[in-house]
Amino acid sequence: MVYPVQVSVSLKPGVLDAEGKNVQKSLELLGIATESVKSVKTYVLHIEADTTDGATTVAQEACRRLLANPVVHDYSIEVDASGEAR
Repeated sequence: MVYPVQVSVSLKPGVLDAEGKNVQKSLELLGIATESVKSVKTYVLHIEADTTDGATTVAQEACRRLLANPVVHDYSIEVDASGEAR
């Protein structure tokens, strides 16, 4: 079965989020006040696995090896348990 998996990668607290700060400044110029803005990258992976746990394991490996730098990034993984028929 193929499971859609959403991986969100964000900067850890304390790491400067230059993109978020620039968006916040631009919003202020447009008259939109915000307390803060945080940038987050979202990846949607379609992972072939036998179970949702298997899809989660593959997504974790993708994060460890490519999608996130453990020094500066946190990540979360959400697996759509309904899957997609192939």
